[in-house]
Order: sequence, then C-alpha cells, then structure tokens
Amino acid sequence: MNKLLSGAVAAFGLAASTAFAADEVTLQLKWVGQAQFAGYFVAEAKGFYDEEGLDVTIKPGGPDIAPEQVIAGGGADVITTWMAAGLAARERGVPLVNIAQPFKTGGLQVNCLKSTGVESPEDFPGRTMGVWFFGNEYPFYAWMASLGVETDGADENGVTVLKQAFSADPLIQGQADCISTMTYNEYRQILQAGITPEELVTFNYLQMGFGMLEDGLYVMEENLSDPEFVDKMERFVRASMKGWEYAAANQEEAAEIVLEFDETGAQELDHQVYMMGEVAKLIEGSTGALDPADYEQTVKTLLSAVSAENPAITKEPEGAWTHQITDAALN
Repeated sequence: MNKLLSGAVAAFGLAASTAFAADEVTLQLKWVGQAQFAGYFVAEAKGFYDEEGLDVTIKPGGPDIAPEQVIAGGGADVITTWMAAGLAARERGVPLVNIAQPFKTGGLQVNCLKSTGVESPEDFPGRTMGVWFFGNEYPFYAWMASLGVETDGADENGVTVLKQAFSADPLIQGQADCISTMTYNEYRQILQAGITPEELVTFNYLQMGFGMLEDGLYVMEENLSDPEFVDKMERFVRASMKGWEYAAANQEEAAEIVLEFDETGAQELDHQVYMMGEVAKLIEGSTGALDPADYEQTVKTLLSAVSAENPAITKEPEGAWTHQITDAALN
C-alpha cells in the first residue's frame, strides 16, 4: 500500500514538474554582451522571463557571427539585428520577419577629423572611410549613392572603403579620414583617446534622412504559423519590453547586470553606464511595436541604393514585419 502510494506520489510529482517546465527560447544577439542589449539581460536577471514561464538562453554575438545565419541554421529562435540586414537576408532566401522593435531610433553615425579637411559631404571624394560590414554597410552605400560618390576608390571622385573593425582605431591611428561609430560606443572611444568634439565633424544618418531601424527582433516566417511558438514569442516580447523599461529607469543597475553576463571580463562599468544612458535615448518613445512609418523610411532608403555597388534589397519587400506578436503581448 505504502509502496503504491509512494509510486503514485512520485508519478504525480514527475507529471507536475513536466507540466510546469519552462518553455525554452534562444536569443542570438547581434554583438557581444553589452548595454546595447540591456533589456534582455535585465529581463533574465529580474525574473521577468521566469514570470512568463520561459527559460531564455542569451547567446552573445561577435565579429564572426551573423545572427541571420545562426537562425537560418536553427541555432536560435529569435535574433536581434538591423532591419537593413534583416531585409537583405529575406530577399536572399532567409525569410526573416520583424516581430518587435524596441529601438525607436538608431545610433549610427560617421565621424571625421577636421584636420583631414573634411567639413561636409562634398569633401568625401578622395578620402578613406571606415565602414562596418556584416549588414551594417547598407546605410553607407545608400548614402554614397545619393551623393553620387563612387565607392571603389578608383579615382579622386570616389572614396576608398576601409573594412573597419568594430572599434574607433582607424580614426585614432590615422588609417582613415572618417569612420563609422555608434553614439553609445565608438564615439566615446574617440573622445577617450583625447580627441575633442570640436576636432570632429559628425554626420548622423537619421538627421541626413538615411536613418534605418536598428536592433529589432526577428524570427523565421514559417514559425509564425505555429501557435505554440507564437505564444512563446508573445511572452518573450512582453518580458523583454518590461526589461527595457526597467533598464531605462534604472540605468546604473542595468549596467551592473550587463557586467554579470559578460563572460569575457572585458566590459567596464563606467563605459556600460555611459552606453546605457545613450541606448535609453534610442528606445525612448517605443512601445515595442514597429512603427510602419519607420519601416517605410528604412525601405525607401535601401531602395534608393539599388544601383549602388552593394544594395541591400532590389525590390519592395513583402511580409517582412508583423504586429501579430506585439498586438497580443503589449495590449
């Protein structure tokens, strides 16, 4: 009798633990763990994912990691990436769909040293310009196409493109006249090297009308027909936006949480606090749902560079975003 009772209790316990097992979600980040992704780290650390019944694995990115390839190969359920890269991947056969857009505005800009003689875009021809690739090059090529500036460096009417590592070193070390920077990262590296804002000319892509959405959440299109997957993503987005709201309101704590997830030990609190402050400006005004007008601006910018050397897309995308997840998660 006791043996039977014990067996029944054990069986019930096993069934209960199985029934309440958290649903697993793997998130692939676009870059290394830093305050750029603070909302997700905060959601994990503060238990927001647990509250939604989720077991979330956050995979850091890096210079040799393309999130679009990771998710296409089944290595992630959801990724963070820039819309230009997401749309480019979609046109090339990886059917990514934007399901949420925590970042309302972008932080991409170009910084040039005044001492090189660059004061305006008219001074670009003949210069060397640092450009990030892995999908980050598309805004640059769209901008150059609009200016009528060649990017092969063949003559004085074009620019020489330097494949820039994700640092400010090419400008600091004199290898380039202008480089790509993010407001929340490389720009500060330049200042920390002793170069003052007065010594720089800054071109902000948004202010120039070439802004493109950054750091959205993307999934594979076929998964959106699976009710269980959709339910997981609704809970994931809801918890993630809660994480972003908390991070923006508690920036120093958020920076400290980011450091807890830094497996490299390379991040510093001072820089992460600075980054969190700048990232908070980029998510301000976002509910997490994609603004169709921002999407249209990104597509318009990309299509303006169809004739460029390296266009992201060559035609109007279809089905590249949805409010399916955010309508359920945030309302």
